[in-house]
Amino acid sequence: MSNVNSQPVLKLDGVRKTFSPGTVDEVVAIDGVNQEVKAGDFVTIIGSNGAGKSTLLNLIAGMFPPEKGGKIHINGQDVTNLKEYKHAAYTGRVWQDPSVGTAKILTIEENLSLAFSRGKRRKLIHAINRNRRSLFKEALKPLGLGLEDRLTCPVGTLSGGQRQALSLVMATISQPALLLLDEHIAALDPTTAKTVMKLTSEIVNREKITTLMVTHDMDIALEVGNRLIMMHKGKVILDLNRKAKSALTISDLISAFEKASGDKFADDKVLLKAD
Repeated sequence: MSNVNSQPVLKLDGVRKTFSPGTVDEVVAIDGVNQEVKAGDFVTIIGSNGAGKSTLLNLIAGMFPPEKGGKIHINGQDVTNLKEYKHAAYTGRVWQDPSVGTAKILTIEENLSLAFSRGKRRKLIHAINRNRRSLFKEALKPLGLGLEDRLTCPVGTLSGGQRQALSLVMATISQPALLLLDEHIAALDPTTAKTVMKLTSEIVNREKITTLMVTHDMDIALEVGNRLIMMHKGKVILDLNRKAKSALTISDLISAFEKASGDKFADDKVLLKAD
């Protein structure tokens, strides 16, 4: 698009989401979020449990619409009320659980073929030809895991790390406007998580994909990407650019959270790392 630099890739305007409204179980998950994400941004999103991080990604991915009045635009297109399968033409997503983003009974190439046709309402029948198989091999080769030589292997035979690496390729092979990463390394062991995070950065940088990544790891949030957003009770309370976040430690970030939110930070795992 010729005007890609003149408009944000993602624009959220007054986005709200309340679950079980009008009942004793009412929860305001997203409370009037207004944000713009520019082309090439890699935004890390942090916040405590219940802050609204995953709900925000769900709204962007079209799993459910925001409440009346809120608007979601991707590449200038109003996608607010589009069905989820139509959002798939704009977004790629990797979930926390490696098994969610892949079909274990299908082969690697069958999974990739489905991902390649995402948002196009095409069927798998006759979808895998020589040209497409060559494309899949080229997409898998940079992972360095040998998956390009195992295209006909069922995905259920792969390790969790291999499946998550495959999920990354599946989420990006159709060149979506937005890549949504929902704590995609949280379920992996530390060594595998480090490998998958490295692969993530390589793919995002190589393909120049605009990315939103939810994480609980403040070290990663500070190290990765050019922008950091902190959420609390459905609101964005901090929004830091690369220069601002590069100067912070975890302790600084916790202090900034407490000042902005008026609440005490209460994640023991993070507090231990901050000591």
